[in-house]
Amino acid sequence: MDMPTYMLMRLKVRDFFTWKKIYDTQLMKRIEVGLIEKYLFQGTDDTTEVTILYQAKDLARARAFSASPELRERMEKAGVVKGPEIYFLNSYSEAVAMASGF
Repeated sequence: MDMPTYMLMRLKVRDFFTWKKIYDTQLMKRIEVGLIEKYLFQGTDDTTEVTILYQAKDLARARAFSASPELRERMEKAGVVKGPEIYFLNSYSEAVAMASGF
């Protein structure tokens, strides 16, 4: 059973709106490596906490991108002050639904 793969990224930024403006300029790069943004969350108690869930179309490329010095440099310029914490996840419930025809 093929399971859809996701990349979850958590980080802390100096200023959410400054970070978001720079983040948005990198859309084509994320698409190029097969990362499709599904959800972007901002903390309710601390608005400088950011969590992003991407669908990873190509796990190897997503792993390489997430470990790249280029990504770290861009994050630093965007005001990331902590992180990123990155997790790769399989969606068991989606795989079961697809196998069941739902």
